[in-house]
Amino acid sequence: MSLSRGLHRAPRRALVAVGVLSAALALSACGDDNGVTGGGDTNFVTSKGGISTAPKGERAGINQIAGETLEGEKLDVADLKGKVVVLNVWGSWCGPCRAEAPHFTKVANDLKGEDVAFVGLNTRDANKQQALAFEADYKVPYPSLYDRDGKLILFGFPKGTLSPQGIPSTVVLDKEGKIAARAVMAIDETKLRSMIDPLLKEK
Repeated sequence: MSLSRGLHRAPRRALVAVGVLSAALALSACGDDNGVTGGGDTNFVTSKGGISTAPKGERAGINQIAGETLEGEKLDVADLKGKVVVLNVWGSWCGPCRAEAPHFTKVANDLKGEDVAFVGLNTRDANKQQALAFEADYKVPYPSLYDRDGKLILFGFPKGTLSPQGIPSTVVLDKEGKIAARAVMAIDETKLRSMIDPLLKEK
């Protein structure tokens, strides 16, 4: 194979990957499926409220989830190990994301001083200004990584784990940085706390 042919194929593969990612996000955007389970040979447990959990001894770690926030700061989720970490996938264009935003703001403010960190994963916003306006409107008190093309969402969570499956989705990591719970719908304060509180009590 010639060097020129190899150079032409590499961008093509990248475009295919981006296309697959865009299609996946489009199909799952703003879903409200309450019946998603881990699938395969997993031991995930899904409650009637649509929140899936993994037993403590069977949780998987995440891949790298790091980059630039909407405010232009560097953030690496790995640096938050030792805290329960709430990862919320959202977009300013998403109606269910707007519905759940006040609940996330309230819980994040209520839990200040606790061993909890909130990080948003903002996706499919064409520019940061739309997302920043969303954060201002809902007084969001925590940072969001800017993941316009969804690469962090696609590659940040190992296959077969409780990974985000739609927009909005929420994944909660235990204090060891492992995936403990997931919701694939807009959630309220009660459901959000039900994902966080048991992990705060773990030793």
